[in-house]
Amino acid sequence: MGVTGMNHAVLYVRDARRTAAFYREVLEFVPVIEDPQGRFVFMRGPESPNHHDIAFFTIGPGAGPSEAGRRTVGLYHIAWEVPSLDDLARVRDRLVAAGALVGASDHGANKSLYAVDPDGLEFEVMWLVPAHLWGDEEHEAIIRPLDIEAEQRRFADLLPGG
Repeated sequence: MGVTGMNHAVLYVRDARRTAAFYREVLEFVPVIEDPQGRFVFMRGPESPNHHDIAFFTIGPGAGPSEAGRRTVGLYHIAWEVPSLDDLARVRDRLVAAGALVGASDHGANKSLYAVDPDGLEFEVMWLVPAHLWGDEEHEAIIRPLDIEAEQRRFADLLPGG
């Protein structure tokens, strides 16, 4: 068996069109398949080679909030990777402008922003530190405050083009 990575996620949401609009406006995802009745939308990340990275299925406005992690088992979040700390800073600004940013953490091997979609479902946008720079942090569960500008300075000379 040779799993190469996660291919896509499918989420139940109150309104697939509304959630798709959020992903399009804030994260620049592009629609691949849109149901004319709004029952579902499949989307791809702006730089993704995948057919689709996420799909949303409408279950209606009466759906209650997710209780996963509080009262039920379920998905905590999905994570989207960006290619640079500059991209992460741009995403941070877009999430702040949308009122969606709920946290930011330095996990050592990755630098992460946490946000919520219109239904309150959490997602992460992260930059992965190149593996040759992980050191001992590869095997540590680290949660520190994230300062993207400080990380940009720290990695400026360590990364290609820096």
